[in-house]
Amino acid sequence: MNRSNRRGKHKIFIGMSPGVGKTYRMLEEGHRLKQEGVDVVIGLLETHNRHDTIEKAIGLEQVSRKLVTYSGVTLTEMDTEAVIARQPQLALVDELAHTNVPGSEHEKRYQDVEQILAAGIDVYSTVNIQHLESLNDLVARITGVVVRERIPDRLLEQADEVVVVDVTPETLEERLKDGKIYAPEKIDQSLQNFFQRRNLVALRELALREIADNVEGDAIEDTNPNTTAPYCNIHERVLVCVSTYPNSLQLLRRGARISNYMRAPLYCVFVGDPDRFLTKAESLQIETCERLCKEFDGQFIRVSDLDIAKAISEVAKRYRITQIVIGESQRSRWKTLLKGSLTQRLLKLLKNIDVHIIATENKT
Repeated sequence: MNRSNRRGKHKIFIGMSPGVGKTYRMLEEGHRLKQEGVDVVIGLLETHNRHDTIEKAIGLEQVSRKLVTYSGVTLTEMDTEAVIARQPQLALVDELAHTNVPGSEHEKRYQDVEQILAAGIDVYSTVNIQHLESLNDLVARITGVVVRERIPDRLLEQADEVVVVDVTPETLEERLKDGKIYAPEKIDQSLQNFFQRRNLVALRELALREIADNVEGDAIEDTNPNTTAPYCNIHERVLVCVSTYPNSLQLLRRGARISNYMRAPLYCVFVGDPDRFLTKAESLQIETCERLCKEFDGQFIRVSDLDIAKAISEVAKRYRITQIVIGESQRSRWKTLLKGSLTQRLLKLLKNIDVHIIATENKT
């Protein structure tokens, strides 16, 4: 069957580091699909002499590697043309970020994968989070290791599916000590360097957050503009509602603590009355709030609307807010009974958003 009229689908298995089980999981999926009648081949497999991986590959057809001679040494790379000529439905390709031997048709293995996809063949591939181009500097700061082999972020963005293969740092350390990742002579050095517990914790969080970003982004893109269904808000986002009342600075500090605790972006909104100008004191109050918001690395938002609750709810939807911080009502109980409080109106307008009502000293 000629599949050249369509582009193949790409599924990426990503993990926080070597040894989490990306290749093993990819091979498992290959076996399952083969049993379902899918024509599966291994385009390129790096076993690193791991016994479990070698065993898992048994029963899957492997396309022979291509021999490449460089500086008098013969090395092997994936034979991309042979994979395409074989015309399987699915090709399994390990280590997406690998740099090919100089003189190969493509500099990087991910470029070989793109050629296979363009031929209409589906590809399952593997990669570690530290190989993403945009995370390169951050990974270097965390681990002290500069990763030379990198892939463009667009590969993850364009992939049809991304699967996080996740294990705890403790499990990964056990695998390393048991000799399931590297040879015995490399174990102690690895534990002292890249595989330090703090590195693994940070890399794991990076991997999970990166995929959460992708999932949330896809959900937003797929949302029908005419639907009333809520956004898929995976990350927390905190919005502090400030006013000309003196308690606004207290609210902002509380909101900053909440956002810091949740590791969430901070936003601050002031809704102005379009029918009146602020006094000099009121303007100074809002400017102080804006300055403090920026000191907390937050984003300050000014809107003008007679309906404060509606304006806040619209900002919350636009910025996909998950937590709102607001002060207790400054109205008298009599006015609250007659017209209802801002908080009550917000709760009616907002869905799937937590509202924090902060009790503050009334200094007016």
